[in-house]
Amino acid sequence: MIDMVPGNEVERKSLAIIDQEAGRHDFNREEWPVVRRMIHTTADFSIIPIVKFYNEPIRKGIEALKRGAPIVSDSNMIKSGISVSRLEKINAGYSRESISCRVAEKDVFQQADENQLPRAIYNMRSLKSSIDRGIVCIGNSPMALWEVVRLIREEEIQPGLLIAMPVGFVNVIETKELVKDLAVPYILMDGRRGGSTLVVAVINAIAVLALKEIQGEE
Repeated sequence: MIDMVPGNEVERKSLAIIDQEAGRHDFNREEWPVVRRMIHTTADFSIIPIVKFYNEPIRKGIEALKRGAPIVSDSNMIKSGISVSRLEKINAGYSRESISCRVAEKDVFQQADENQLPRAIYNMRSLKSSIDRGIVCIGNSPMALWEVVRLIREEEIQPGLLIAMPVGFVNVIETKELVKDLAVPYILMDGRRGGSTLVVAVINAIAVLALKEIQGEE
């Protein structure tokens, strides 16, 4: 039987169902709202054991959003999916231009073509200054993640938060393993799974937590 739920109640009821059906888990009070939003996005409880949090990424992500840290992504889908209206409530300096993805820019195409390397590498390389103390969202390309790891190791770039969820079959597991040696705050999805929609769910969920903190402070 169809349950005629008012539109504004659908999300609340969905989250309540997730809380009920998820069962026991080891996520803390800051981590669970993020994982729950990922489940809400995918209707997939099997992601629970493969989502990992290291070096206080939720707390660091909230702090980064509050100070208006730049956001770097490896796909325009992520840029389009992040709620700018919510970001503006957290820090008035935010706008759509605060979220950078240069993967389709002419100079990135040229560099990739000249060097016969993926555009994803040059997208990240061209955004190095924004990556430092910024929020890095990787939901598509493992080579974008590889370049971020290189920047951290070789050029001492320190992201405020790294969301590492590239998806696919080539170089995905290997690049995710490289992340596990880093001291930066990061959220990782183990294995081949990931994707831009999940990264968007993560950053939007952290933004909700940040906004609640701000509203509680007022």
